[in-house]
Amino acid sequence: MNNVAGLLRTSALPPLEARILLGHALGWRRTELITRSDEPLDAEPVARFQALEARRVAGEPVAQLIGAREFFGLDFEVTPDVLIPRPETELLVETALAALDGIARPRMLDLGTGSGAIAVAIASVRPDAQVWAVDRSGEALAVAARNAARLLDAARPGGPVQLERSDWYDALERALRFDVIVSNPPYIASGDPHLTEGDLRFEPRGALTDEADGLSAIRAIIAGAPTRFDEQRGGVLWLEHGYDQAAAVRMLLAQAGFAAVRSECDLAGIERISGGEWRAGV
Repeated sequence: MNNVAGLLRTSALPPLEARILLGHALGWRRTELITRSDEPLDAEPVARFQALEARRVAGEPVAQLIGAREFFGLDFEVTPDVLIPRPETELLVETALAALDGIARPRMLDLGTGSGAIAVAIASVRPDAQVWAVDRSGEALAVAARNAARLLDAARPGGPVQLERSDWYDALERALRFDVIVSNPPYIASGDPHLTEGDLRFEPRGALTDEADGLSAIRAIIAGAPTRFDEQRGGVLWLEHGYDQAAAVRMLLAQAGFAAVRSECDLAGIERISGGEWRAGV
């Protein structure tokens, strides 16, 4: 029968995914899927759901199918031009916010912003922060711009998120200095089999891999960071990386002269991010 209960019962998808796609096809909230589960459905929304269902069975990510993903309590637009925001990256946001604590009108830089998830999440919690976000992809920056415009108060004291098309620091004004720099760069090695599995097959390859050993982007970010920190206050750099890269990233930070180098674990107990302090006068 073409009702919610029947479609969910016969779906080839896991129940949660089926509910998300059916709610999207119908334009219904989650509660409506329960309260209206026996209501007969028109053929058009049923066909929309079945088309989405077939695409998901073929492997397309749910976030791309519905065009959205929740991250840090905010509903971000997602397209095939950007990396899908993931829960583990919320650790990077939380750690960056902790580093900004106590700094009035801080300046923060997000390198490789993609959908703008990290920059916008931080800007939403710290409306006084001046936030810059860069990406090499013009298509990604367009998505980030729409997310920033929709999710942030236009009158926030720190002003709008400044979006720049840049290969890491290259296009930024030379005089710009920051208190905190964060990045979720491409860190998957070129030969990693995960690139041909699951959702990663449908995400922009340039946001996933450096086409090298997985550390080249991280090396470039670390090398360029010291000249981008405030000369009087110094600054903090935090990087997301792969599950087995923490020791290598800590070594790179220490070799570059960063102090208080450490890694933080995500909820799964994996060392997900590493960072350090650049102290004034170094």
